[in-house]
Amino acid sequence: MKITAAITGVHGYVPDYILTNEELSTMVDTSDEWITSRTGIKERHILKGEGQGTSVMGIEAVKGLLAKTNTKPEEIDLLLCATVTPDYVFPSTANLIATACGLGHVPSFDLGAACSGFVYALTIGSQFIETGKYRKVIVVGADKMSSIVDYQDRTTCVLFGDGAGAVLLEPNADGYGIVDSKVYSDGAGVQHLYQKAGGSKYPPTLETVQNREHFARQEGQAVFKFAVVRMAEVAAEIMERNQLTSEEIAWLVPHQANKRIIDATAQRMGIGPEKVMLNIHKYGNTTAATIPLCLWDYESQLKKGDNLVLAAFGGGFTWGAALVKWAI
Repeated sequence: MKITAAITGVHGYVPDYILTNEELSTMVDTSDEWITSRTGIKERHILKGEGQGTSVMGIEAVKGLLAKTNTKPEEIDLLLCATVTPDYVFPSTANLIATACGLGHVPSFDLGAACSGFVYALTIGSQFIETGKYRKVIVVGADKMSSIVDYQDRTTCVLFGDGAGAVLLEPNADGYGIVDSKVYSDGAGVQHLYQKAGGSKYPPTLETVQNREHFARQEGQAVFKFAVVRMAEVAAEIMERNQLTSEEIAWLVPHQANKRIIDATAQRMGIGPEKVMLNIHKYGNTTAATIPLCLWDYESQLKKGDNLVLAAFGGGFTWGAALVKWAI
């Protein structure tokens, strides 16, 4: 029997501070009605405090996951962290999380695929299980988007929040787990969604800071069009490759970027709103954390054997989907 990587536990973490649409409307020219009607977002959680990086949230998610699954830290063979807001350029945020959680000298590394990061990391992590290389792998999706959001730009600052989610992967011989996945990228999309400065092409200077080039920028309409088409295409491809109809899908787990993108993707896939995981109203777009936070929020509604399609689209451009047969 083929070995698959099953999700045997999921846990999430969001910071205590809640930034509401009402508070945002005192910071930029916007309103609750404007934000809600265009994005579906009502509030988002923000990590406050000096020296508080993405690892703070990842650590909480992983510690909660270990406790919930009764897993000893020394049992973990590998930790992956999908993020575009690492604590440092180096070392990786995964290194910081692994050490803080007592995982010892376990291999750990970051993966940057923006909002598709969790699907990418899940695809990579599952292969270590399938080959027999490792038995317990933790995949984290975590981002502190507030650290790269320009709160003077009303088109982007309303969208993003901070959070982290983590899953435990273990071998399964009964057909449960990550059945299939497919990921794509297209670097031609860079001009539509990116952070200009801070990397090796445009290192930090007084000028880059003054020009506000260290913040995320996006062309909303262009991203919307690409996201709807690509998320729907890759989700449909996964369904077709595995000969599944929309009736056989228990849940669509879409990246929480914008409710209009989610609705359009579900419609193109022929999946009704009652089968679509949605928590964007509570958290906003937490980038790599949105999908694991959805699984965490909806865990009590999931049944063993449910077919889940995870679908995401992000800056790069990157996009991908995974078919998961729920194992717990």
